[in-house]
Amino acid sequence: MDLLGQLVTIAAVLLGGLTTHFTNHRMERQRTQYTMLTRWDERKLDAYAEYVDRVRTSIYASVALYEERHGMRVMEKTEQELALALADTVIHRGRAFERVMLLAEDGVVEAAHDLGDAVHAIDWRARGVTDGTLDEWRALHETVFQAINKFHEAARNDLGVRGAFQAEEHSARGLVLPPTRRQSDD
Repeated sequence: MDLLGQLVTIAAVLLGGLTTHFTNHRMERQRTQYTMLTRWDERKLDAYAEYVDRVRTSIYASVALYEERHGMRVMEKTEQELALALADTVIHRGRAFERVMLLAEDGVVEAAHDLGDAVHAIDWRARGVTDGTLDEWRALHETVFQAINKFHEAARNDLGVRGAFQAEEHSARGLVLPPTRRQSDD
């Protein structure tokens, strides 16, 4: 019986050790998975924020070029310098888009494509590749504003951000644009 008691004790110690090892291994694995998910979410957030920043920078450059080309505002830079600045923003926007493509899920990628299309339309109009009226120019900005909101919403869903994003209410606010000047105001 003494030998049997010792074997039971040894078996219990081994079982306890294995159970502890298994439990610690699973907890460490879960912690590592959580850390990796958090790290990827941080990278996604950085990529999404950078892309929207690059989009907005490109829009601002397009507006400056458009206003210079149409005599709406006098700029310190020449039209050629503004066009080169716009081309530079397009390059940076493309790089930011590639980061989104690498990290995002399908909904965000689609929203990024739609946003890219809307920004391209503004770029083309600013460069004179396409023609249109001032009202059409403003409509392009409303379209890109809505595309930015859709991108934000898709990014929030991908990142698991809780809370309702009132995209329709937010988009309904519209852009804050000055009214079109009448011919008599010139």
